[in-house]
Amino acid sequence: MAKPKLLSLDAFAKTADDVKVKTTSGGVITLICLIVTLILVTNEYFDYQTVVIRPELVVDRDHAKKLDISLNVTFHHIPCELLAMDIMDITGDLQIDLLMSGFQKTRVVDGLAKETTELRVNEYKQEHNKLTNSNNPYYCGSCYGALNQKDNENKPFDEKLCCNTCESVKKAYAKAGWAFYDGRNIEQCENEGYVQLVTSMVDEGCQVSGTAQINRVSGNLHFAPGSSLTSGSRHIHDLSLFEKYPDKFNFDHTVNHLSFGKTIDNQEMSTHPLDGYEAATGNKNHLYSYFLKVVATRYESLSGLKWDTNQFSATYHDRPLEGGRDSDHPNTLHASGGIPGAFFHFEISPLKIINREQYSKTRSAFALGVSASVAGVLTLGSVLDKTIWTADQILRQKKDL
Repeated sequence: MAKPKLLSLDAFAKTADDVKVKTTSGGVITLICLIVTLILVTNEYFDYQTVVIRPELVVDRDHAKKLDISLNVTFHHIPCELLAMDIMDITGDLQIDLLMSGFQKTRVVDGLAKETTELRVNEYKQEHNKLTNSNNPYYCGSCYGALNQKDNENKPFDEKLCCNTCESVKKAYAKAGWAFYDGRNIEQCENEGYVQLVTSMVDEGCQVSGTAQINRVSGNLHFAPGSSLTSGSRHIHDLSLFEKYPDKFNFDHTVNHLSFGKTIDNQEMSTHPLDGYEAATGNKNHLYSYFLKVVATRYESLSGLKWDTNQFSATYHDRPLEGGRDSDHPNTLHASGGIPGAFFHFEISPLKIINREQYSKTRSAFALGVSASVAGVLTLGSVLDKTIWTADQILRQKKDL
């Protein structure tokens, strides 16, 4: 009977059971191979179940949308009434006096947060409001020359330029670029108790918290003393009250929280490197600067959930306004000029990072890893067993001689 042609192709030739020899060393090697194989397969399984985050860099298609910036900063030695916050960017957009709308200002006395500034101001207004003109519907307060009121007598009442409150006088002074100081000798401020309010706050600090929206371009958010004024390309602040007390006020502060976009509670995904950062020199005329690089980021979980936020890196720098050599690094010369304050310079990247949760191995890679582990151990065991068997046979033959 002719043999099938496929017999010549059989790479797995069989050995008859009656010619197989089982040894103790072979049993030990087999047991070791089983243990090693079990360990390797277990490691492969845990490696297969391990979840890793794989980043991918893409172009940010949401670059035209506004970006939220959330902050909570405590200034230890400057009162809320003296503090101003503005945002400006390279497009020319300017948001001024943001602390007057949408932000909460809390008084800090002896390091402890007290009631909000709005409550304090309202209390003073109620206690010191002595004007009967507030009940006069035709009352038109003086702006003290900051606005042109010469033609008021010839205008209808609704077209007159009036400063009926201390705040309106303060804005008129800022628009004219005049020093306002603490409002002393201004009737509206005296009667509203603003002068007494400012005097009572000179030894206080201020905690600012809230959220603003910015364009996704380079710019800065800054805290500075006094009302701000923009004239042409110049942006200035009224430093009159800040400079009135030479031995008071400075911008030592603590950044309690700063983030861009939505906040993620997961600590592993936390993107708030400045949280808890303290900057303090004790100098009155000092400029604190933060340079922030912001990158849009999306996290995608295995379950399909997605979180959009922003990561940023931060570089800190501070210098005295008078300039000169650095006290710690004599070879470093600081530029002079500027205004005292805390500046957060931000630069928005046009790219987005997508962090995806994935298993470290695919199913096919896991199957391949298990097969390789089993095959490798069995092959090594076979070689080791054959080596021991051959050596044993050679020793037996020498003894027989």
